[in-house]
Amino acid sequence: MGAATEPPAPMPTPDLDLAFEADPELPAALRQAAGPWADPLQGAEPWHGLISTWLAALTDELPAVLQAPAYSLGLSLVGDEEIAALNAEWRQKPGATDVLAFAAQDDGLDQAPAIPMPAWGGEDGEDGEPEPLELGDIVISLETAARQAPDHGHPLERELLFLASHGLLHLLGWDHPDDASLAAMLSRQERLLATTDRR
Repeated sequence: MGAATEPPAPMPTPDLDLAFEADPELPAALRQAAGPWADPLQGAEPWHGLISTWLAALTDELPAVLQAPAYSLGLSLVGDEEIAALNAEWRQKPGATDVLAFAAQDDGLDQAPAIPMPAWGGEDGEDGEPEPLELGDIVISLETAARQAPDHGHPLERELLFLASHGLLHLLGWDHPDDASLAAMLSRQERLLATTDRR
């Protein structure tokens, strides 16, 4: 009788430096409906654990240049007016959208102002820890998410997590220029959300 094989060890959760903000001008009822995900008193705490878990789950799929022991990214919840302005400025598209992702590691941003990047590859910060790899920023319209959630048949919280997972995959190089790549990306998002359901 052969020896029992042990399940693979879980991927170590990377360190995460997360800058989170929810626009204080968002309607109080919307912030309340979003629960801890838009609560300024809890700050980044709910998002921090979730995004760290997602990064750990994605590690094996990432190209070597994006595999790091520590990451840094920003996540903002805003209203339709602010995201519409960003959408017009960065994508030349009118109106509000649900989520925008601004990837710091995207080679396609040649015309954009340079983002100051830490030297990666063992450079240590002041405390001796490796500098986190900057991924960029995710911006979600809480107002658009609240309108979309009933159409998608789930609560606002689930819509926010769906949009955050979509933005994170964009920061990590995923894109959906055609139906097949969109289907693959949506499938990967659903697997990330399944890890959320087990937390």
